[in-house]
Order: sequence, then structure tokens, then C-alpha cells
Amino acid sequence: MTPMHLSAIMGDITTLDVDAIVNAANARLLPGGGVCGAIHRAAGPALAAACAAIGRCPTGEACITPGFRLPARFVVHAVGPQWQGGAAGEPAQLAGAYRNALVAARDAGCTSIAFPAISTGIYGYPLAEATRIAVETVRAFGAEAGALTSVVFVCAREDVLGAYRGEGV
Repeated sequence: MTPMHLSAIMGDITTLDVDAIVNAANARLLPGGGVCGAIHRAAGPALAAACAAIGRCPTGEACITPGFRLPARFVVHAVGPQWQGGAAGEPAQLAGAYRNALVAARDAGCTSIAFPAISTGIYGYPLAEATRIAVETVRAFGAEAGALTSVVFVCAREDVLGAYRGEGV
């Protein structure tokens, strides 16, 4: 079994040459702002049509579509929780979004995947806790799964990169 390599970089997730990129999606899988909007713009209108055909994806879950015009073969749409103070199941939902994205990518035959910092934008999840959950979930998955060999956390800001570095990535 090849060990999973984790890295954190500053960059634009839509330009990465990986098997799958993760979209920080909303439950209705509609094009939105932030990373979601950027992914939809880069992939082209076929992505919105593929998402419309799926319909919905519950919080904490993930679904997969082709990458269309992206360098990545697939887009995994992971729905993270909106922060409500932490007592409404948000940690388990966020971990579920990461884990289910990894499962979807693995099941599609991917060996590399890139994640944004799910739920830390307009959904308001505290950055330090969100990155801790992301890294712990990915490491736990890597210890048991084996198919994915590369996970990249793509950061749009220096403070996000610093949070991942603080988690040892």
C-alpha cells in the first residue's frame, strides 16, 4: 500500500492537474460564489447541467461529476455545514463531507484529489477547527483506504495556508 501524501499550497484549484477537485458545494448543487462559482465558471455550463441532473446533495455528503473543461477529470461536490456555533452537529457533518468526497474519488479510480477549505468561507466555520477536522479526517481515511496517494489542500489566502501548516501539512 502506497502511503498518502498530504500537502498544502496557495493556488487556484481550477488549474490543478489532479484526478479530482472538490467543490465546496451547496445542497442544491447550484453555481454559487467563492470556490464553487470559480469551479463552475472554469468547467463550463455542462457542470451546472450535470449538477441539475443530480438535484440535491445533503449536508455532510458528496457526489461526483465529470470535470468537463477543467484539467481534473472529476469534480467532487462536498456539502459542508453552515456554522451555527458548533452544537448542531457541524463537526460530524464537516468530517462527513471530507470523508464522503474521498470515498467518491476513490470509487471513481482517482489517485489524487485537491480540496478547498470547505465551509470556511460564507458558511462561517472557524478556520482552525475546520482545518483540524479536514486533516484528521483525511489522515484517518489514508490509514485505511490506500487508493488515493496524493491529497492537496488548496488555499486562497495566507491565513488558510498557515492553518494547514499548523496541522503539520
